[in-house]
Amino acid sequence: MKISLKWLREYVDITLSPHELANRLTMAGTETEGIQFIGENWAGIVIGEITAINPHPNADRLKLVTIDLGSGQTTVVCGAPNIRIGSKVAFAPVGTQLIDGHSGKSLRLKSAKIRGVTSNGMACSEKELGISDNHEGIIILPDEAPISTPLADYLGDVIYDLAITANRPDCLSIIGIAREVAALTGQKLHPPDINYEEATSPIEQQISVEITAPELCSRYCASLITGIRVAESPWWLQQRLLKCGMRPINNIVDITNYVMLEHGQPLHAFDYDQIQGRGIIVRRAVADERITTLDGLERTLSSNMLVIADKERAAAIAGIMGGIDSEVTDGTTSILLEAANFNPASIHHTGSALHLPSEACIRFERGIRPELVPGALRKATKLIIELAGGKAAKGLVDVYPGRQEQEPILLPTDKIRSLLGVNLSTDQIVAALTPLGFTCKIETQPSGVWATTPYWRSDINQAVDLIEEVARIIGYDKIPTTLLGTTLPSQSPEPMVNLKQRIRCSLTGYGFQETVTYSLTGLEMLKKLLPENSLEPPSIRMANPMTAEQEYLRPNLRANLLTTLCSNRKHEDGGIRIFELGKVYLPRQKDLPDEPEVLCALLSGSRQGKSWHDGNSLVDFYDAKGTVEGLLHRLVTNPDFEKGSDASLHPNKQAAIVISGNKLGVVGELHPRVREAFDISEATYLFEVNVTALLPFTTGHKMFRPIPRFPAVVRDIALIVDSGVTHYSIQSNIEGFPLVAGVTVFDVYSGSQVPRGKKSLAYRITFQSPDHTLTDDEVNQVQQQIMDKLSRELGATLRS
Repeated sequence: MKISLKWLREYVDITLSPHELANRLTMAGTETEGIQFIGENWAGIVIGEITAINPHPNADRLKLVTIDLGSGQTTVVCGAPNIRIGSKVAFAPVGTQLIDGHSGKSLRLKSAKIRGVTSNGMACSEKELGISDNHEGIIILPDEAPISTPLADYLGDVIYDLAITANRPDCLSIIGIAREVAALTGQKLHPPDINYEEATSPIEQQISVEITAPELCSRYCASLITGIRVAESPWWLQQRLLKCGMRPINNIVDITNYVMLEHGQPLHAFDYDQIQGRGIIVRRAVADERITTLDGLERTLSSNMLVIADKERAAAIAGIMGGIDSEVTDGTTSILLEAANFNPASIHHTGSALHLPSEACIRFERGIRPELVPGALRKATKLIIELAGGKAAKGLVDVYPGRQEQEPILLPTDKIRSLLGVNLSTDQIVAALTPLGFTCKIETQPSGVWATTPYWRSDINQAVDLIEEVARIIGYDKIPTTLLGTTLPSQSPEPMVNLKQRIRCSLTGYGFQETVTYSLTGLEMLKKLLPENSLEPPSIRMANPMTAEQEYLRPNLRANLLTTLCSNRKHEDGGIRIFELGKVYLPRQKDLPDEPEVLCALLSGSRQGKSWHDGNSLVDFYDAKGTVEGLLHRLVTNPDFEKGSDASLHPNKQAAIVISGNKLGVVGELHPRVREAFDISEATYLFEVNVTALLPFTTGHKMFRPIPRFPAVVRDIALIVDSGVTHYSIQSNIEGFPLVAGVTVFDVYSGSQVPRGKKSLAYRITFQSPDHTLTDDEVNQVQQQIMDKLSRELGATLRS
């Protein structure tokens, strides 16, 4: 929010420098993101008055303008269309630093001869002064602007750009910041005058207000002003709005914006003569009800939205935007001025659904207090009477179904000690809270302070909120630094966090790079992973998607990861190894979605970097499988592999990852159809592991096993088995014998040397005992037992 220092000084005396004030606000929780000094480069520019305008002898469009500077007069050549005798202008003499109105660059003003006439200075436009981009005419100052006064003294200002936190809607106003400054500096607040003369006719006789949805509107107030004239706002009001980043429109709209900036309470003006039935009804919109808003667009409403209606139709979307049927126009002579308090969640939902963010919406959705309503309404009514004429009806309409008494909160002194680490007396607590508007009462048993929250604060609900107020007023930098008085609390282990960190470390060690993609994806992207004419993948659709490409919560990591691979392949012709570790979202019947943590990784391209030695070999299935084995061996134990059936992978080049009989993932080559759908030309390999399902297998403690002291015995055997027998079934049978320390397949053969329908597998078996040296008889006995079992269960025979 932008704050004018000149405006702020009207409500609180400020003795600090602009930078000191910014620092005090920042240290108290209202961060100053930037400071703009208006007029710091206006040295030499003074206020002058045009006393004569004569034609240029050599140019029809130029004029010779005489300007009275108080100390003398000077004549300049000027072509501005808005020059008038008696106008107060900003005069820049020769040597002044200005902004070129055409190029936008900084320049130093020089004496110039224009069409044969020397001009020693110039009357400046807003763009040349750096106020705005307006260069159509010179800046015309108010009639009361004093001649010869430096422009920086009259028009200069300091603009603070403040970052207001979401819990402090009271600071979205000039008065709210003034309260902060007063509390921080010990100065008194000077509240604005909100009194005005009223007519004799009561407002209740001229307008009625009914609230049928009190859960969405806790308070609604209105005033009535008749006989007004819609016109341009005075110069001072326009300047204040411009400095705060708002565009002037007309005196009525500008006053509502001005008071919103001053008090933090949004307002809206209706053309009273367009209110049908002389009644206002605050109600929920009818389903599919339509209203044309002030931007000229017809909008369809839902029953969750709140409208301000008359007896016949909706006249405005509550807290968002008015309707065109009741708009204040140049012909309006009577206005009904609204100030109300609406449900924050309702305003947020409506503004988001209709894509209508606004300054008013920002304030309502952060939860401003209903007690702000009458004060802001009276101030706006007072300004309308002063700047637009007219008379105000007697009193205000005030319907307040959400009235609640503010209960005091007890702040024990020992709680401050436990949270801040300092000892504060009750008098110190009262001294810190009172300047902020709290009503305090000291309690002796137990020692503490009862504090009643001021009406403008909506963020104080419990004792810890009061402690924060005390700390920031005393000053966070004033709280002494101390060591902990007790031992550090024991750390609660987070198994999932630790497991994910170990996975990341292992994969980066294997040459992978981690990617992070959005949790949203599109249906078309998900369909690319499935065979043609298959059913839509089970997925959860967003209620209000931003785009079709981010319409569904991702049921897997594959689609986004393959898109990342395709994008990187356009810029990288070497090997690519990437992985993502994150949540996926799986629908459950009549329940919230299941959100398991999943690991997905891709390998593509060359196995190694380009070199004379072996730069052309490509990654294959065994690179992916080896990565899985290495990763899981470090985390748990060696995994088992079974035949897989994943539709996104090649049917003959994939395997399911199994641990203790549980299928936890899959590894394999990407199906050619999927590669083509994602525009990937080379073979790509994928592995995926359900990390949530893997976690229980990683929580146990690994047992120490000493290095064997006794030598191993190695035997090689070649087996003839049916073509359908898998290596895994043979290996698991062999490894089941107690003296077997390792099994490795080193040869696979099928051809003329073996019978049709058979294949040959050659294994190297390592035998070892942990407590003695094996004899040949012991090894022969175990080897024979192995052959008997393989022959009995798999029909294996020794190859001769």
